[in-house]
Amino acid sequence: MELELNTLQEAIVYFSDPQNCREYLVARRWPDGVECPRCGSKNVTFLEKYNRWQCSARHDNRQFTAKTGTIFEDSPLGLDKWLMAMWQVVNCKNGVSSYEVHRAIGVTQKTAWFMDHRIRHALTIGSINKLSGQIEADETFIGGMTAPPQGSQHASAPAREESHRHGRQR
Repeated sequence: MELELNTLQEAIVYFSDPQNCREYLVARRWPDGVECPRCGSKNVTFLEKYNRWQCSARHDNRQFTAKTGTIFEDSPLGLDKWLMAMWQVVNCKNGVSSYEVHRAIGVTQKTAWFMDHRIRHALTIGSINKLSGQIEADETFIGGMTAPPQGSQHASAPAREESHRHGRQR
């Protein structure tokens, strides 16, 4: 059964436990079992004391965490903060500012800006699946009530919106 978090409150409660964060990320990153991000070996051991895995193959950087090779790598922030910020970015219909993230998860605005940019970059390059299942699309016109340029029928530019409906969301 796949976990579905529908509200911010559910996300806050669930992601407050670091073990839940790790399990949530591992289930999405490695659905067929944990594998070494350097060599691809599935022969890895979890070191509970250090909260990381160790690859049994002989190579440099045998130890790795769930953050290794992701947008979370090299960040001192815990997965609880990252997953909360991701929840906000993907669930806010009109986008979310770094100030909103800063107030919601308790980091500085500069840190929230950094997180927003990394999350949006991952969405842009496709390392995070955006939408799946049944998608609903809408179109609207955005702009002021100024007179349209000559030869144009509309004074404002058309914009498309796509929303996720009843599918598997990642």
